[in-house]
Amino acid sequence: LHVRSRRQRQMCIRDRPMTAHVIHLVVHGLLHLLGYDHETDADAALMEGLEVKILGKLGLDDPYRN
Repeated sequence: LHVRSRRQRQMCIRDRPMTAHVIHLVVHGLLHLLGYDHETDADAALMEGLEVKILGKLGLDDPYRN
């Protein structure tokens, strides 16, 4: 099971503007509605890759990059 700790999630968002964070949450939620999940490491990698690609097309940085 792929689970990020609360600290890891906080580190991902601490330097991003709130708008970018909300857009990321919307993209993440839409991917869930489309059937994607992050129950396994492979599923998480796929979903995160899609998030990064979509956010990049919107002009936003990779939210998982430290």
